[in-house]
Amino acid sequence: MLRGQLGYVGGVLMMCAQCLYAGEPSVGAQAVTPIPVPNLLAQNQAGLTQLTLRQAEQLFASGNRELLAAKRAVEGAEANTLIAGQRPNPVLSLGLSSVNVNRGQGNMNQNGANGIWDKTYNSSLQVSQLYERGNKRELRTAVAESAVKASGFDLKETYRQQALTMATAYYDLKLAQEILLIQRENVASYDKTLQAAQLRLKAGDVASADVARIRVDALRASNDLRQAEASVQKAQALLAYLLGKDQDASKLYVSDPWPSLEPGQLANAENSWLPQRSDVQAADARMEQAQQARKLAESLKTRDLTWSLAYQHFPGQEPGSAPDTVGAAVSIPLFTNYQYEGEAARAEVDYTSAMEAKEQVRAAAVAEMRRAKADLQAAVDKNQRFDQSILSEAQKASEAAEFAYQHGAMSVMDLLDARRILRTLQLESVTVKADYAKSLSAWLAATRQAFTNQE
Repeated sequence: MLRGQLGYVGGVLMMCAQCLYAGEPSVGAQAVTPIPVPNLLAQNQAGLTQLTLRQAEQLFASGNRELLAAKRAVEGAEANTLIAGQRPNPVLSLGLSSVNVNRGQGNMNQNGANGIWDKTYNSSLQVSQLYERGNKRELRTAVAESAVKASGFDLKETYRQQALTMATAYYDLKLAQEILLIQRENVASYDKTLQAAQLRLKAGDVASADVARIRVDALRASNDLRQAEASVQKAQALLAYLLGKDQDASKLYVSDPWPSLEPGQLANAENSWLPQRSDVQAADARMEQAQQARKLAESLKTRDLTWSLAYQHFPGQEPGSAPDTVGAAVSIPLFTNYQYEGEAARAEVDYTSAMEAKEQVRAAAVAEMRRAKADLQAAVDKNQRFDQSILSEAQKASEAAEFAYQHGAMSVMDLLDARRILRTLQLESVTVKADYAKSLSAWLAATRQAFTNQE
C-alpha cells in the first residue's frame, strides 16, 4: 500500500513538472499570502509602506520627471502662439546729415539765425511699418495653435506610456515581494528539516550523506533568499524613480492584490478606442499643423508692403524757405530672383510626411492592441490552469512526500526533488500572476482605459 502511495506521489509530481515545462503559469494565492517585509522595507511611512496602485498614480502624476518635461514642452508651444500672433513692430529711424566739416564756416544759416536748431544740419525722423498680406499672421497663429494641440496630446501620450511603465514597475515590486516570501518559507522549511535530520543522524536513523544533501539544498535556498532580497531592492529603486521618490525607495511596499479581469471587458473597447488614443490624436493635430504650414508657405508669394512716414528738418536752404518737410514712402519687394518655391515644396513634403506618420501611428496602435490582447488571453488561460489544478496538486504531492519521508518510506533525494518542484511551481505561479497583471495593464493602456484597481 505504501508503494502505491509513493507511486501516486511520483505521478503527481511528474504531471506538475510536465505542466510547468509546457508553459502553464498562473497564480498560487493559497501558497503565498502577502505579508510585510520588515527587514527590507521601512515601517510607519504613511502612503509608502502600504502603497496602492491608485496612490502610486497620484504620486506619479506630480513627481514623474518625464511627465514634467512633457508639460514644459506644452508651455513652450503655448508661448510660441504669442510669438506667432504678433504684428511686426514699427521701426524708428533718426538721422543727421549735411554736416559742414569746414571749421571756419561750420553750418551757419544763410538767413542769419545761428541757434542750434537753426544750423543747416539735415535732421530726419522716420517711422516704418511692415504690413503683412496674405493672412500670414493668422496662418502663423493657426500653425502654432496646432502645435499646442499636438503637444497637449503628446503630454497625454507620455502620461499613458509612463503610467504603463509605472504600473509594470509596481507589479514587478509585488512579484519580488511575493518571491521573497516564498524563499523565506523555503529557507525556514529547510532549516527545520536540517535540524530534524541532524537529530536523526545522532540517533543513527539517517546517513550522514543524506544530511549533507539537505545542508547543500539549505545553503542554495539561502542564496536564493539573498537574490530575492536584491530583486526587491532593485524593484523599489525603479518604482521610486518613476514616482519621483528616489530618497524613499527603501520604504516602498505595494499592497494591492493581483487584478482580476471583469467579464466582457475585452470586447467592450473594440470599436471606439482607436480615435481616442492620444498618439493618434497627436498625429491628427500634426497633420492639421502641416496643412496650415502649407498654406503659410503659399502666402509667402503674396508681397508684403512697408510704409514709411518721415519728418525732415533742414533750415537755411534758401532765404524764406520752410525748414520742415514731411514725406511718405512705400516699399514693395520684387520677386525677380526667387519666389519661395523651396518653402512651398518643403511644406508639401512635410504635409505628405504628416499623413504617412498618421497612418503609421494608427497601424502601430492597432498592432500594440493586438499584441496586448494576445498576451492577456494567454495569461488568463495560464492563471486559470494554475488556480484550478496545478498548484493544488503540487501542494498535495509535496505533503505526501513529506509524510512518506517522515515515516521512512521515501529517500531524502525524492523528498528534495518534491520540494524543488513545489518551490518552482510556486515561483512560476506568482510570475504568471505578475505577467497577467502587466499584460492586463498593457491592454488597458493600449485601448485607452484606466488600469488602476477599482475599489
